[in-house]
Amino acid sequence: MKKSAASFPFLIWVTLFTIIPLLLVLLFSFTEGNIQNIKEMKFTLENFKRFLQPNYISVLGRSAGLALISTIICFVLGYPMAMILSSMEPKKRNFWVLLFIVPMWMNFLLRTYAWMTLLGKQGLINGFLEFLGLPSLNLLYNNGAVILGMVYNFLPFMVLPIYTVLSKIDKSIIEAAEDLGSNRITVFRKIIFPLSIPGVVSGITMVFMPAVSTFVISRLLGGNRYMLIGNLIEQQFLTVYDWHFGSAISIIMMVMILIAMAFMERFDKDKEGGRIW
Repeated sequence: MKKSAASFPFLIWVTLFTIIPLLLVLLFSFTEGNIQNIKEMKFTLENFKRFLQPNYISVLGRSAGLALISTIICFVLGYPMAMILSSMEPKKRNFWVLLFIVPMWMNFLLRTYAWMTLLGKQGLINGFLEFLGLPSLNLLYNNGAVILGMVYNFLPFMVLPIYTVLSKIDKSIIEAAEDLGSNRITVFRKIIFPLSIPGVVSGITMVFMPAVSTFVISRLLGGNRYMLIGNLIEQQFLTVYDWHFGSAISIIMMVMILIAMAFMERFDKDKEGGRIW
């Protein structure tokens, strides 16, 4: 009885800010007509059929491609970082983990704007190249800048889950393997990496999901030249005012993300996952 009463505020919160908005998005995605008057709306599947047009499929493919590249780069960079962090002494480890977390306290938009000052024509990097007598480079408003922004913003989400899992591995298992004659590569291949799979799965999920739906990074660092799926949804809601089509795209993205999460869950056999905090 006490548990039911304590969970009541949570149920209200979930109902108001999760279930009702989701139901509205679902309603708009399957209807057409005036969104101000539910009685005038008519059921249709045209919003979903429209998304199958080649130009929208191209946007989806570009979004998934850039998010995949960013996730791979985050993994390649993040796994060694997590291993280094987990092997440090506790005092040093806490300091370096704090350095990873501190940038996340800053506003996401400000972090992205900071890269514009670095990569722009008059930015610090091109200024340094000019100082050396070298020609300036077009570092901004291209796919490379978008991927760089994604990697910078989402790298901590890859490092921290892997670090958490690695730091929990029982060192006696590694010592036993080394005592039995295993070299470092064998220990990593047969013990460390398999035990860190839950953290890797969590890291990939936590990087890929926001990367595939981001729109701020592609707008600021891509200069709106490269429309991603997040930009398309934002455009439908704020510019075109076609909430029905925007809702249909959102539902398609949600289904795809749920499928991806279910697929990744198959690799997390222990159901431990990586916890940041």
